[in-house]
Amino acid sequence: MRIAFVSGNRELLPDAVTPLGLLYVMASTPERHERILIDLCFEAHPAEALRSALTAARPDLVALGMRNIQNNDYSGLSDNLDYYAELIRVARAACDAPIVLGGAGFSVMPAELMLRLKPDYGVSGEGEEAFPRLLQALERGGEGLAEIGALHRLTEQGIVSNPRSPGFLEMNALPVPDRKLVDRRYFAEYGIDSIQTKRGCPLKCVYCTYPIIEGRVGRVRSPAAVVDEMFQALEDQPATRHFFIVDSVFNLPTAHAKNVCRELIARDWRIPWTCYANPLGFDREFAELAREAGCAGMEIGSDSGCDRVLKNLKKGFTVEHIRRLHGICVAAGIPDCHTFILGTQDESLDDVRLTIDFIVELDPFGAILMIWVDDYEALDPSLRAQRITLRKKIEALLLLCKDEYPHWSIPALRIHFDEKLFDYLRHKGLHGPLWQHVRGSVRPEAHDRV
Repeated sequence: MRIAFVSGNRELLPDAVTPLGLLYVMASTPERHERILIDLCFEAHPAEALRSALTAARPDLVALGMRNIQNNDYSGLSDNLDYYAELIRVARAACDAPIVLGGAGFSVMPAELMLRLKPDYGVSGEGEEAFPRLLQALERGGEGLAEIGALHRLTEQGIVSNPRSPGFLEMNALPVPDRKLVDRRYFAEYGIDSIQTKRGCPLKCVYCTYPIIEGRVGRVRSPAAVVDEMFQALEDQPATRHFFIVDSVFNLPTAHAKNVCRELIARDWRIPWTCYANPLGFDREFAELAREAGCAGMEIGSDSGCDRVLKNLKKGFTVEHIRRLHGICVAAGIPDCHTFILGTQDESLDDVRLTIDFIVELDPFGAILMIWVDDYEALDPSLRAQRITLRKKIEALLLLCKDEYPHWSIPALRIHFDEKLFDYLRHKGLHGPLWQHVRGSVRPEAHDRV
């Protein structure tokens, strides 16, 4: 069977992200199948590029990966769903092959997306086992489709969704993705590759989709296997200058994170890396090991500077935990970037002011301020008006901060989060997550005036 694996993601802010999930599924596909990667990330006209590629490839099956259902600045649901609908329409016109939709974005709301986008099949959650089983069932004329966990089918009677399998994938049994297949522009222009050391998140943050996508049961890879993949990735793409550990939270479980750092140290790893971290379980030993292993920065989902809001969000930590983490990072020499979400459910403007005051007091190396996005169409009209008013007040409040705190990034307002700034920083030869270079940098507009 000839299979066209299509990476639909085109988000370039703040960086282009390699399609790691799709590569894992490709690597798990039996070698008797011909595998073709079609990446639309850098295409100026993605629909036309897809049409041309599918016409030339004439695949027997199209596997379309959906990374996100909204854009990275969280200013609201973008036209991503219309974009994926267009890709499916183009695929159907270009070839007669069935279409399978999967990926993190699809896994968040598979039933809704099956109804709206109408692919032939959908795979939610981990696809490394389900997708090869789907191929086997299709080769047998559909025999066994009902036994494939988390498979969704479009039938004449409607959407049929199989329950997820009770078990989880053994992480150390997964084949390593072939990064030689990846467009070199990811590395030559952005310089970042991704690595995953585990899956599953036991935390209970009310808004987070990681448990939906990966489950709550944590499953770790052996540190040696992680570092083996990093060295292989560097050999496949020598232009790589930074790695990002894409675990939902790298430092939990703490013992695993420390062992990965020890493995990197033992093998004299030299390429800088960044990760997501959580104030829970964050200690000095981990920070010092991470720094020695090449950690160039950590991104922390602090979310709020108000304990009441943190409790509502079920974060499991307090503002004191955040202060402690920041102090440890400063002592270890690790830049810390904290993400805050303003205007969450039941949060008042006074709560938002408390968070802003807390950020000023904390003075982390970097701060990214998001504004909560509501599904306004689903709200009662009176509540909708209240939420829209609150958002406007938050935007006005943040606009007052933009000059006083120039190292804060506010994506929804395009403050220190825009193409011009990022292009300027990359032109200077800077790599890795660009928040690491915002503080103290000369703005491109100031450079232009000089």
